Amino acid sequence: MKKVLLTLLIGLALGGYLYYRQLSTGPEYSLMQAAKAVHDHDPAAFERYVDVSSVTNSLVDDVTEQSSMLGMLNPGGFAMKGALRLLKPQIAKAARQEVQRYVETGSVEAAVADASKQVVNVSLLGLAGKVVSKDSQFKGIKYTKEEGEQALVGLEFTQPRYDTTLVLEVKMLNKGDYWQATEITNTTDILKHVTRMEKQHLLGGQ
Repeated sequence: MKKVLLTLLIGLALGGYLYYRQLSTGPEYSLMQAAKAVHDHDPAAFERYVDVSSVTNSLVDDVTEQSSMLGMLNPGGFAMKGALRLLKPQIAKAARQEVQRYVETGSVEAAVADASKQVVNVSLLGLAGKVVSKDSQFKGIKYTKEEGEQALVGLEFTQPRYDTTLVLEVKMLNKGDYWQATEITNTTDILKHVTRMEKQHLLGGQ
């Protein structure tokens, strides 16, 4: 009986350790650490858990391919798809600087203000603010799908303006003892959704 009890206790302890290890090394934990880095204004820690270049490059690709979204990107500036394609390297660089400025200051306004001083006057954070506004709240992790060295994590946010929610799907890569976000995979679908909801909202307000 004592041996059985001891075996059960060892099994519970091992299971608890493995569960804790999964929590402390899984993709969800890395995203929480990225959020903590923003709170602590620690760009180095943030870039450990978020490949800023990869994420911003993929965002720029998605946005410049959606001609109907260009007005959301820069309502007061140029909206020519061909021009944006030519300027993608500069836009991506400006986007990285904008993200870094946001992490350093914790202020979207400061980051967007800095972006407005760039030669290429566009703001991905300004666009993000139309998707996840200051009134939005993080509801939680909708799902996590791990497959080998990759994982997809769905982050659910409220959209009070449209009385609904949205899920940002983040692609992450296993870097050994931590995971790193490399892409938001459903940017195009989300932008189309926001554009459609905004049209309905404006029509409903007339």
